[in-house]
Amino acid sequence: MKPLFNRGTSATARLALTVPLSLSLLVADLHYPQLDLLRSTLSVVVFPLYYLAALPARLGETLEGRLADEKQLRLNNAQLHNDNLILQAQLQKYAALEAENQRLRNLLGSAFKVGERVLIAELLEVDLDPYRQQVLVDKGENAGVFIGQPVLDAQAVMGQVIRTNPLTATVLLITDAAHSLPVQVNRNGLRAIATGTGIINQLNLLHLPKKADIRPGDLLVTSGLGGVFPPGYPVARVTEVRAESGERFATVIAEPTARLERSHEVLLVWSAPSTSPSLLPDTNTPAVSSTNPPAATTTTP
Repeated sequence: MKPLFNRGTSATARLALTVPLSLSLLVADLHYPQLDLLRSTLSVVVFPLYYLAALPARLGETLEGRLADEKQLRLNNAQLHNDNLILQAQLQKYAALEAENQRLRNLLGSAFKVGERVLIAELLEVDLDPYRQQVLVDKGENAGVFIGQPVLDAQAVMGQVIRTNPLTATVLLITDAAHSLPVQVNRNGLRAIATGTGIINQLNLLHLPKKADIRPGDLLVTSGLGGVFPPGYPVARVTEVRAESGERFATVIAEPTARLERSHEVLLVWSAPSTSPSLLPDTNTPAVSSTNPPAATTTTP
């Protein structure tokens, strides 16, 4: 009689084969930049798979919208109409404030500029494990996306592009343990560095003295230092400040205001030429290099 289950290669043998192969690929990726071309080619090949994987969610959202009853749709339409009127009124005020702010900065001799351009992209894949918090979006080099490009959602900063392919781009979220971002307290302008913790709803602020003027509820915004993120965009809100005995610095924890685990669309930002909002440069903050953005078809926010 033939056995019901044929025994193949043992798990130990497969492990002994895959571990050296994995290490060889890691070493080759570090020492042979030519493999980037192979990676880009493979990304184009697997793009339909990413699209098909995200298709059920898109179809579900479309079907849910079609099944909504007429009464709910009318209520939503009325609410959106009212919100649109309020936003239009606020936009008129903000336009005047922006013009006044620009005139004052011109008088002070500041080179700060406003008017970033953005491009909307959709998420194809989400990777939120503690060691790597990244997302894959459906815009790449063909759309003008570049490495280091800031990425936002409708609420706040999400992260920045770390890898590009012709059709897709990989975005490193601000909560990744390898990510750091220059920020400032919106209330008083206090500068700090917000670093990821590997936890999707937590950032740490480094090297703040115990007597620093920061408290729970303070809004953190991008400072514009480093030239990567444009200044003034919300990043996080302080949730906890502790001054532990025996420590030189305070322990400050903040929660990102972006919907990192729920957003389906993101904004890829092309920053206008800018400097820090402060007139005096901070020589103690390390600079972050950024490439000049290529031309691309974009929409204005």
